[in-house]
Amino acid sequence: MTAQLTTRPATRVPDRHRTLAATLAALALAMATTSLVGPLGLDLLHYRTSPTTLHQLLGSDAAALFVVVPLTLAAAVLALRRHPLAPPLAVGLSAYAIYTYAQVVIGQEYLRLPGNVERFFPLLLAVFLLAEAVLVLGWRSLPSALPAPSPRLARVVGVTLLTVAAFLVFGLHLRSMVTAWTDPSSLTEYASSPTPFWLVKLMDLGVVAPAAVLVGVGLLRQSPWALHGAYALLTGWTCLAVSVTAMGLVMVVSGDPDGSVVLAGGFGVVAVAMGLLTVAFYRPLVRRPQAPATPMCWCAPDVPRDLLPAPATTGRAATRRVSEVLVRR
Repeated sequence: MTAQLTTRPATRVPDRHRTLAATLAALALAMATTSLVGPLGLDLLHYRTSPTTLHQLLGSDAAALFVVVPLTLAAAVLALRRHPLAPPLAVGLSAYAIYTYAQVVIGQEYLRLPGNVERFFPLLLAVFLLAEAVLVLGWRSLPSALPAPSPRLARVVGVTLLTVAAFLVFGLHLRSMVTAWTDPSSLTEYASSPTPFWLVKLMDLGVVAPAAVLVGVGLLRQSPWALHGAYALLTGWTCLAVSVTAMGLVMVVSGDPDGSVVLAGGFGVVAVAMGLLTVAFYRPLVRRPQAPATPMCWCAPDVPRDLLPAPATTGRAATRRVSEVLVRR
């Protein structure tokens, strides 16, 4: 009797890069759709907020449509090509999307101001879920050891993160919080839309600033784990700085009472500086190490000659070789 051999079908390992690329493309499409159905495009989505906050949302939609969406599509293409830039880009872009669209959903004045943003909740929820999926997929695709920047650049980025955290606490939020506690009616932004006011305070002071302090201190101590957070924070903050700059420009152009040319220009400088730091930090990922050239075997061009086993020498060949040497002498 002949034994019957049973073979199991080979299990197909899922391709993380293709999955990441598809999820990034879906996230880009969802963000673009959100911007186009709002006041910036078809004006089908009406935010329930004050005119001041509406100007900020217009700037945020413009930054998402013209900057973040193209970057997300570029990250999707890089993921298809298995480029090492794709995972850290995906993590940073998803962090920005989670931060931004959580505020869009929660920061509305429901039942107090007119609008229909709740009808588009499935679309906003899709953006949020896709951003979460990109965050998980991108983080899992990160290599365990990322290439470290130069010590000088690491120190500059660490100090920058700590400086931005201090600015968020003492330069941006503390003064407005004191005004909201003591004289809330004098602050137009707070009096008109208190919900997004406190939501931004909660996320910046409870999430963004502590993360910046943690990663900044880690970079100054040259801790390897801080590199992962640094890539994400630099990418997300660059996108956020561009978004805040667009908000300020829309407020100035619209004649908003809280608009300021100096503030918009200042955030523009911050956006450029953060972009340059991000590009410099990503540079080691662009430089792929090249293997040294090795002579190839004529019979197998894809196999280096030094990796091939030495050919066995037969008795006749050895005798002939010895005879040739004696004749030459």
